[in-house]
Amino acid sequence: MNGQSLKRVAAGAGLALSLAVMLTLTLTPTPASAAERREPLRLCFEQTNVLPWRTESGAGLNFALLKMVEQKLDLRFEFQSIPWKRCLAQLKANAVEGAFAVSYKPDRRALGEYPGGQVVDASKRMHIDSYMVLRRRGSKVEWDGKSFRNLDGTVGFQLGYSVGDVLRGLNVEVDEGSQRADELARKLIAGRVAAAAVGGSDAYSLMHGPLAGELEQLPIPIIEKPYFLILSHGLVAADPQLADRIWRAVEEARNSVAYRKLEAAEGARH
Repeated sequence: MNGQSLKRVAAGAGLALSLAVMLTLTLTPTPASAAERREPLRLCFEQTNVLPWRTESGAGLNFALLKMVEQKLDLRFEFQSIPWKRCLAQLKANAVEGAFAVSYKPDRRALGEYPGGQVVDASKRMHIDSYMVLRRRGSKVEWDGKSFRNLDGTVGFQLGYSVGDVLRGLNVEVDEGSQRADELARKLIAGRVAAAAVGGSDAYSLMHGPLAGELEQLPIPIIEKPYFLILSHGLVAADPQLADRIWRAVEEARNSVAYRKLEAAEGARH
């Protein structure tokens, strides 16, 4: 084989190698974020109605906010309505990518990630809510913002709710045996607990529902706190930029004119 033939063979081999490399690069998948894969992010929430924030059927301000986040980031969320303790357990196991709406407790850092890292960023919250004290009509139980008086039994709260830590810090005996707010209210009316610590929206619903005639709400909240979308450790480790984008979008959506109008409309209704 002469020199020209060798050159032609070498050139052909080089071209074939170049084409093979290009084909390999084209066919080899590159890592993609959850958003790029178009896979829905699974978010769980408590299997109960908490107005105006959410209902089991997917209505309320929390869902309106998250739908704005979906649109802004071109994401899809898949919502799962399950009992609260199971939702948090699913989050810890990375079986879901997030849970809402979750107030801050130090031990919940083991379950998932809050916006802001070690110093929780309340500006990235979904909403603010309070816990109120309910008593049986005619009861002498009082709450002055710091301590209970005339408390002749336990203070009930819903299973897994963060207000339990506040109550235990007050050195009062507690009852954590109720799943739902209406169940806790009936326990209170029956005299099985002396008072009940109930989320502000649940307290409103109870005081405007069929049990209202047998209940009284005390005026001072036990505590007021922000509630967050917290994301799984797995998601944040795999795609920290996506996590930050989601939390920033929550803040931007909550501060938007469109969301504020929805919030004002819900406030007028309630």
